[in-house]
Amino acid sequence: MLWLKTFHILFVMSWMAGIFYLPRIFVHFVEGKKAGQDVARLAIMGRKLYGFMTIMMMVAITLGLWLWLGYGITGAWMHVKLLLVGFLLAYHWWCRIKVGQMEAGHLEHSGKYYRWINELPLFITIGILIMVVVKPF
Repeated sequence: MLWLKTFHILFVMSWMAGIFYLPRIFVHFVEGKKAGQDVARLAIMGRKLYGFMTIMMMVAITLGLWLWLGYGITGAWMHVKLLLVGFLLAYHWWCRIKVGQMEAGHLEHSGKYYRWINELPLFITIGILIMVVVKPF
């Protein structure tokens, strides 16, 4: 089970790398477009990054389910963790919508908005880490 846990953590880290970086591409897209720059390459980068992070997410979720079957639900902390993972999945889906808008040539918010929204998965991840490591309840 330790090997399984190791690979689960590895794939979660890879997924989080994409989750943390993709909104930065949104920032550069919006600000570059406003400055009159060619931002087509950023849309391609965003689509490719989203594809990569989706694969990492699917593997992480699959390994997490496998771990869950092996260990079971052992406390309320797991319920909170799963709720927070659900929020990350919703954020992932929101990123897909934004990638589609970016490919269509427009994003509806400012660079400042995407900078702030980029912090959301960090707070969710901190909550998940607290649940997994500290197991407060």
